[in-house]
Amino acid sequence: MGNPWDRGPRPPRKGPPRREGDARPAPAGRPERGAVPAAAGWPQAREPDAAAAPAPRPARREEVRLYGLNAVQAVFERRPQAIRKLYLLQSRVHALRPLLAWCVQNRVGYRVVEAEDLDRLAASSHHEGVVADVLRTAPLALDDWLAALAPGAPALALWLDGVGNPHNFGAILRSAAHFGAAVLLPERSTLALSGAAARVAEGGAEAVPLVRLPDNDAALARLHAAGFASAATVVRDGEDLFALQPPARLVYVMGAEGEGMDPGLAGACMHRVSIPGTGAVESLNVAAATAVFLAHWAATRC
Repeated sequence: MGNPWDRGPRPPRKGPPRREGDARPAPAGRPERGAVPAAAGWPQAREPDAAAAPAPRPARREEVRLYGLNAVQAVFERRPQAIRKLYLLQSRVHALRPLLAWCVQNRVGYRVVEAEDLDRLAASSHHEGVVADVLRTAPLALDDWLAALAPGAPALALWLDGVGNPHNFGAILRSAAHFGAAVLLPERSTLALSGAAARVAEGGAEAVPLVRLPDNDAALARLHAAGFASAATVVRDGEDLFALQPPARLVYVMGAEGEGMDPGLAGACMHRVSIPGTGAVESLNVAAATAVFLAHWAATRC
């Protein structure tokens, strides 16, 4: 019968209107005025020269407020120049000493604050003693990501169709970082990295390429032309994942819990794949299912 993964792509079929994810970028808020005095290393703002004509401001890149020790440390290790402000508890000074020294050398402001200040800054009590405002990384274009792949090299990607919960997104990023997968974001998806997602990802968000897709048909065509098989992950009536030998280049399409994925997109994929189970529960959480799919692909590369 041959390997079912070797079947060619199905002709694209139009589906119902596309859904957008429900995640929103984290607010860029600021600490309450007068709450905490500035610590050493906080650059003082210069008063403008009233006689000078105002200079045009450069375009400001969007910032995101991240929290969690591993999330902030990962930004420092990979792109320290993105850090704009830092807030931390006194108890974290020793662990973050290299980062604080870098802040002083590069005139990046930091403040030692109380736990309740971090609770307000992060809008969460799960900040682990540190909050940072950092520049957001723009997603790659699909063509740029494909061009950067080594010719013929194995590659794995996750297409997130409708996934919007930031904690699920963070758990998916953590698994993607562990198994070396990229994350593909649909054209109209509002899904973006937030403080909650970065904390759950435990530093993995900095290691995962985020790729912005064109419309569904164009994206699938380019992925197929680059040697990727496409597999819609479905709760039931799909091919048994563990009976398949996945190809070296594969993109799994993951749908939102409850709503599932766009039927037109699922129908245009080469395969429909399910994780077999006991039936005691209807399905796995999307983040847990993602880890299973990624682990199965990685096991076949050993």
